[in-house]
Amino acid sequence: MTDPTTTGRAHGPYRLGVHVTDTGVDVGVLAPHATAVELCLLDGPLDAPTERRVPLSGPRLGHWTASVPGVRPGQRYGLRAHGPWEPAYGLRYNPAKLLVDPYARGLVGDLGYGPETYGHVVASDLTGNPYGPPDGRDSAAHVPHGVVVDTRALPGPDPAANRPWTPWSRTVVYEAHTKGLTRLHPALPEELRGTYAGLAHPAVIDHLLGLGVTAIELLPIHAFTSEPHLVAKGLTNYWGYSTLGFFAPHAAYATAAARAAGPAAVLAELRATVHALHEAGLEVLLDVVYNHTCEGGTDGQHVSWRGLDNAYYYAHGGAVPATLADVTGTGNSLDFRRTGVVHMTLDSLRYWADVVGVDGFRFDLAVTLGRGTDGFRADHATYVAAATDPRLAGLKLVAEPWDVGPGGWRTGQFPPPFAEWNDKFRNAVRSFWLADPGRAAHGLPGDRVRELATRLSGSVDLFGGGSPGLARGPRASVNYVTAHDGFTLADLVAYEHKHNTANGEQNRDGSDDNRSWNHGVEGPVQRDSPAADIAPLRRRSLRNLFATLVLSAGTPMITAGDEMGRTQRGNNNAYCQDNEISWVDWDLAPWRTSLLATTRHLVALRHSHPALSTQTFYSGSPWVPGGPPDLGWYGTDGVEFDHARWHDAGVRTFQMVRVAPAPHDDQVLLVVNGALDAAEVRLVAGDERPWRLAWDSVWEHPSEVSTVAISGGLHPPGGAVTTVEPLSMRVYVRP
Repeated sequence: MTDPTTTGRAHGPYRLGVHVTDTGVDVGVLAPHATAVELCLLDGPLDAPTERRVPLSGPRLGHWTASVPGVRPGQRYGLRAHGPWEPAYGLRYNPAKLLVDPYARGLVGDLGYGPETYGHVVASDLTGNPYGPPDGRDSAAHVPHGVVVDTRALPGPDPAANRPWTPWSRTVVYEAHTKGLTRLHPALPEELRGTYAGLAHPAVIDHLLGLGVTAIELLPIHAFTSEPHLVAKGLTNYWGYSTLGFFAPHAAYATAAARAAGPAAVLAELRATVHALHEAGLEVLLDVVYNHTCEGGTDGQHVSWRGLDNAYYYAHGGAVPATLADVTGTGNSLDFRRTGVVHMTLDSLRYWADVVGVDGFRFDLAVTLGRGTDGFRADHATYVAAATDPRLAGLKLVAEPWDVGPGGWRTGQFPPPFAEWNDKFRNAVRSFWLADPGRAAHGLPGDRVRELATRLSGSVDLFGGGSPGLARGPRASVNYVTAHDGFTLADLVAYEHKHNTANGEQNRDGSDDNRSWNHGVEGPVQRDSPAADIAPLRRRSLRNLFATLVLSAGTPMITAGDEMGRTQRGNNNAYCQDNEISWVDWDLAPWRTSLLATTRHLVALRHSHPALSTQTFYSGSPWVPGGPPDLGWYGTDGVEFDHARWHDAGVRTFQMVRVAPAPHDDQVLLVVNGALDAAEVRLVAGDERPWRLAWDSVWEHPSEVSTVAISGGLHPPGGAVTTVEPLSMRVYVRP
């Protein structure tokens, strides 16, 4: 039913979305090519709603607006857009389809996957001609509904008011899935497992603080859906990289009580969680997906942006018939040449920063956000706006510096203040500790040590450019060995091949460039197996990988569960596995308990030694005249590396000395042996003080330092000769 007499002109400047006023709501929608847009107020059951349609005024500069009296928080709503159905030219207006407001602060209901959710006519198997006639079936009972949420006076403390503001130099990131981290946690009551509130449970906070991490980075919690091809296989999108709403929290992660109370309660639960994590000194970063949406390719569903203005929101290839440009691998890419797309992204960032109180963002496929008419630009409006917006000032901004389009790999090319995921660090560490020894076991050569050395010292080759040079510092390098996609740390040392058959794609999905090493046997090894003797070596390799991550210059990122040896059974693309394959297992075998103790010990070493967390790139010169160089590289003979050693593929053992600037009197020596044989190493002399052995990757547990102390190896003097076990590393300190 249409009732045009209920509307008036919107108050004040254009604000997109639905905003509560003292008398009703102001409504703003961006749909430049539409001929009419209606606000649809929905009541009754979700599967059979009644509807009152309110025309919006416009367009003015592409905006449709209205002030609608009498609408209160909790009201369900959607949008309908009228205009030409000319799919060959990118215009796909179909008013039979109820559209989700991209700015909705809350959503209720699930997305259906029948023909009703498509703008063009499709058969029951969802096949059809995307350039054919429009589908006339109403979709209101088959799509989520927006819900009006009043954000002016939200309950509870303000989570933006108690931010920890952890400096980059002390930041250790912990990447986790909201559901997967706590779904199996035995200390949590059942109603909190897998929820926002579960993240704030004391048992979870104690675990994070015990690890020494300073920030939890959550996989996407923007409202998302599953792709139709997954639903057809009985699977779901577990990771959440399929956004339906850039402003609404994903309701499925809230407790049952909050979901029953509605979107305002879901938002309140999330805000309370962020506040509690802040109170514990932990920052909250969000993995955000602004590069594409859940609507898929040209033949995909018709649920929001496609119906509002397909030609405006999405990048197209420029041909006729119109096809979407896909630089994300999902079928569509939002068009960041459009002011409105940049505006929506910045509005979303501000909302999550101001209202939810998060401390930063990791931008999925961030290169897409910087694509202009001539390709990627480091000075793109998206990056400049994020860097200069006063409401985002001081928050952590992290780019995933690639997409799958032309020229998509851009590691090291983002402007400050962005940090970046460093895939070269990942590759170098995996190659040195796993792929190279695996090749050496078959008599094949490996890489030179100079690549690993560059990553250990902060990747100045990638992040030292710009103007002025060296300004970004090592903090710009977010170092990681694993992430949500790919093998877990434990699987890197147990599998050489992906095992993704559970994903239903005949093991074709997932990367084949894993740089892993199974140490001679594929998969798990039982205690009574003839291959049981490789288990200790696998565990040592785990410790080598983790130590290299935590002790390198830069910002380390730990993947949830790696600190306890979590396995995905060889699945390196578990995006659709919402089950025990992906959830963190808290039932710890003795070796996993020892690995957890090692993790805590190594992160504590990083925090307690300023030499391990430099804020500037090394120069090889002393911090003070006459002092030791800030960074030095030495061979097994204790003599400084020369040009020939850097280029000698046979060199697999080296020493690295790092010195903290004044007023700290702190030196750390890393001794790395990546060879298959033990090495005799003459420790770097330096000054007259002895070294103290702080950790050895041979140790199954940090408490084994007591055994070393008994044998007299705990305080060797500089110049002492020691035997370093094959494929191991040591940490010595001069406090």
